[in-house]
Amino acid sequence: MKLFDVYPINDIQITHAKGSRVWDEKQNEYLDLYGGHAVISIGHTHPYWVERIESQLKKIAFYSNSIKIPIQEELAQKLGEISGKKDYQLFLCNSGAEANENALKLASFHTGRKKIISFSKAFHGRTSLAVAVTDNPSIVAPVNQTEHAMFLPFNDIQALEDAFKQYGNEIAAVIVEGIQGVGGIHVASNDFLLSIRKNCDQYGAVYIADSVQCGYGRSGKFFSHDFAGVEADIYSMAKGMGNGFPLGGIIISPKLKAKHGMLGTTFGGNHLACAAALAVLEVIEKENLIHHASEVGEFLTASLTSIEAISGVRGRGLMIGFDVPEHLKNLKKHMLFKHKIFTGEAKPNVIRLLPSLAITMEDAAYFIHQLKNAIEHYQD
Repeated sequence: MKLFDVYPINDIQITHAKGSRVWDEKQNEYLDLYGGHAVISIGHTHPYWVERIESQLKKIAFYSNSIKIPIQEELAQKLGEISGKKDYQLFLCNSGAEANENALKLASFHTGRKKIISFSKAFHGRTSLAVAVTDNPSIVAPVNQTEHAMFLPFNDIQALEDAFKQYGNEIAAVIVEGIQGVGGIHVASNDFLLSIRKNCDQYGAVYIADSVQCGYGRSGKFFSHDFAGVEADIYSMAKGMGNGFPLGGIIISPKLKAKHGMLGTTFGGNHLACAAALAVLEVIEKENLIHHASEVGEFLTASLTSIEAISGVRGRGLMIGFDVPEHLKNLKKHMLFKHKIFTGEAKPNVIRLLPSLAITMEDAAYFIHQLKNAIEHYQD
């Protein structure tokens, strides 16, 4: 049997990892500034995270949500404390797409409506409804297409106001990334998010803050939406939530009421997943990683802005993007194979940086030095 060939793959096998470093099968060492799509939040194989999972594994790894699972309640309490959303409710699942799927379904249950507003260059996942509100026709199968999804220009307040005036009583939810990831690291303006909150309040729609990539402290606040001083009705989470352990979830405003059977999951919230998630939050808190992400992010952003060969440096905290000119379009691959540094990309010529929140200032400075060397290679 062969693997289903859907991923463009670099010919590298990563065999072990620690902190912000990974090693391949030939023992070559790489600096990781991508963290497997923003998944590695506290560093690869953090010893406390490993111990937390191993300890839980020796007790019980899984049982279904048909029984009381106290570690879920422990996770909910810790998440409420660190996120500042103590009065919200937690529903656990397995991935970001599943988190957004449940958020959208819950919004429709709550409002009794069908229309969803999403935005240009949005990415919310690959499952049925999540992909229907993702602005990438190439990954939307015919069965996923729906007239209920409406795409508006990102950061366009007037277009949002007009859509609510026309369809306000039909709109179930607005779903928005605080910082678009796959779309190229575009930051939602504070005024834009405030307008979403105002219109959702006025027309009774649900504000869904997609925080799968831009949440969990990456921006320098727990949720990037927090910069606008707004409170969403639902926050979706995954990626950095488990530091590599498959895990997702939504936290839900108390105004949305639960009833038995409306949402469900087999593997979501299992004992091992909760142990991994608790380890992440405990390390974030103990090592002050949200503040650290802000500090290192400021250094990276300032350093990148000073490099004339690149442009459009943007983002918040450790979610950073910049544009490269056409003659540097292979810069990402050059950084990987010549300088042994993993970065990310977005089309057409955007490099994305999504390192561990624990990346050191020294590693950040090393990346800037090597980036300058790589650019000089093209210009010589």
